Amino acid sequence: MATPIPPPSLAALETIAGSAALDEVLACLRVRRPVFHSEADLQHSFALAVGEVAPEVRCRLEVPVRGCDASEYLDLLCLGLAGRTAVEFKYVTRQWSGTAGTPPEDYALRGHNAPDVARRDFLRDVGRLERFCDREDQNGLALLITNEASLWRPRQRRMPTRDEQFRIHHGRELSGTLLWAGGSFPDNTRVLRGAYTLAWRPYTQLEGPGGEFRCLAVFITPNPAQHSPPHEG
Repeated sequence: MATPIPPPSLAALETIAGSAALDEVLACLRVRRPVFHSEADLQHSFALAVGEVAPEVRCRLEVPVRGCDASEYLDLLCLGLAGRTAVEFKYVTRQWSGTAGTPPEDYALRGHNAPDVARRDFLRDVGRLERFCDREDQNGLALLITNEASLWRPRQRRMPTRDEQFRIHHGRELSGTLLWAGGSFPDNTRVLRGAYTLAWRPYTQLEGPGGEFRCLAVFITPNPAQHSPPHEG
């Protein structure tokens, strides 16, 4: 009989693969990469930073998720002796150009100009990770890095917007069913298993308009109870 896996501690739930503290990984990342050319660039650079902080952790990009549709892939899977972490990334930018890093690199970021869609897609990542984390030794991390200040700032207008329930500003608490435009677009509905208090943290400060970057990290706890073995034909 297999030895039962003990439930992970709270500290392990908020680390990468039970080994690397997120703050350490971000500190390593921002020194080497204060800004990124693309989301794929962020994914690769984050994996390298995890390896530098915790050399025993193995990182795998674009991992297919078993039991889900063939089109579903996980951005990054970190494998360690103390656990596993599934990571989904979002890199949302407004226009910024300049030189950064050592050695210096030139960057020309384009503006995505759709913060409402960015909010929807980030919470989609949270929901996907809740499904993916179906084993006791695997937690999840939804990570967003952006220089779009409207994502971390509370809305000033009082008139409701279609993404009202999807706001992700600092201090926001999210849980349960989130409706887009009051439910007028059911494909955009998100149902969250967990409850999350959102806390933005500084990432880097570069010169010029749009040079402030911040980071939002949401950890997802394991939920092995949702796992059911595949049906045999």
